[in-house]
Amino acid sequence: MLGGVSAASTSHPVASLVLERLEPTYRAAADPVRAVAMRAYMRDQFPFLGVPAPQQTVLARTVLAGLGRPSEEDLRVLATSCWALAEREFQYFACSYLRRYQAVCSPSFLSVVRQLLVEKSWWDTIDTLAAHVVGPLVLRSPELVSTMDSWLSGDNLWLTRTAILHQLAYKGRTDADRLFRYCASRADHPDFFIRKAIGWALRDHARVAPDWVRAFVDPHAGEMSGLSRREATRHLTPGATPAASPRPRGG
Repeated sequence: MLGGVSAASTSHPVASLVLERLEPTYRAAADPVRAVAMRAYMRDQFPFLGVPAPQQTVLARTVLAGLGRPSEEDLRVLATSCWALAEREFQYFACSYLRRYQAVCSPSFLSVVRQLLVEKSWWDTIDTLAAHVVGPLVLRSPELVSTMDSWLSGDNLWLTRTAILHQLAYKGRTDADRLFRYCASRADHPDFFIRKAIGWALRDHARVAPDWVRAFVDPHAGEMSGLSRREATRHLTPGATPAASPRPRGG
């Protein structure tokens, strides 16, 4: 079970100060009427305070004003404490904070992120953590690729989605062979969120290497779901040939 706000202490000064400010600042801005609509949009997965995204950005600046760079332990305490709070805006704050300071994290921090991925799981936090926290961790520490392989083949769909999406921000640094292998290996997955992730990851890579994505999709068309194919080829020009673009990294 993730730790609560009480986990913060004077040994984690930045986390302690953030947490002292965070809850009262956000709760003071709560809008119960808007909260109902926000909860419904997320299919009643979580309660909300009712603070819209632009206002969350403003409030976050207020919470973080004057504070210094956190340590890795600050990040762990802050993230797990935010995950222990009921309302979804606190998890959004944690995701944004981790994204901002992901460079502080060592490879071992991946175990903390895994906790966040498997608890209170839904696409809204999964996708931010996958592309902007897990992705940079793996890029800096290639030994973590084996963990991505494990997550891909496991039975937790959110870890599988994370493995598929973690290269989203890599652009020209994408390991294309690994991306294609991941997509091919889970092409027959029955869940919407995995099928969508496959299409999204391929569509994103098509911005860098459109012809190679086409060259992957065409022979795998019978294995991939219609959703994955449509997403992958949404911005591709029909009739492209692999020779038209350079072989991407990883080949």
